Amino acid sequence: MGTLCRRRAQAAGFTLIELMIVVAIIAILAAIALPIYTNYIIRGKLTDAQNGLSAVRVAMEQYYQDNRQYANTSNSANCGPSMPSSNYFGYTCALTSSGYTITAYGNAGTQVANFTFTIDQSNNRTTTNASDWYTVPANCWVTAKGVCQ
Repeated sequence: MGTLCRRRAQAAGFTLIELMIVVAIIAILAAIALPIYTNYIIRGKLTDAQNGLSAVRVAMEQYYQDNRQYANTSNSANCGPSMPSSNYFGYTCALTSSGYTITAYGNAGTQVANFTFTIDQSNNRTTTNASDWYTVPANCWVTAKGVCQ
């Protein structure tokens, strides 16, 4: 029997440089994706206010059809129907000489804290505060960054 030579096995795996390149690529992708995802989440929350305002407007008109007035003196909000509840928005109703104005304002501590929307008896929709998403006041509801409907 001859002498057995043992070969040294080749090292398998990744070098430190290769791992650092992968980490850098992941960081760049995250830096791009995170703001886009955050805007997407905020857009989803804005529809909560807009749906709530639309629902209250319908309820106000139904109340008016039944009572021939928008006011309800037994309601602390001074409007007929009750306001919706939301995790992200609060709602107020104010009677005016010609009807009413319903306001949805972002709750403090949420991503939508700087947003305020209104609707009135004529279905006039306004955005009175939209963070840095839109120049306000706008005679529409902001639905996305730079988009007003």
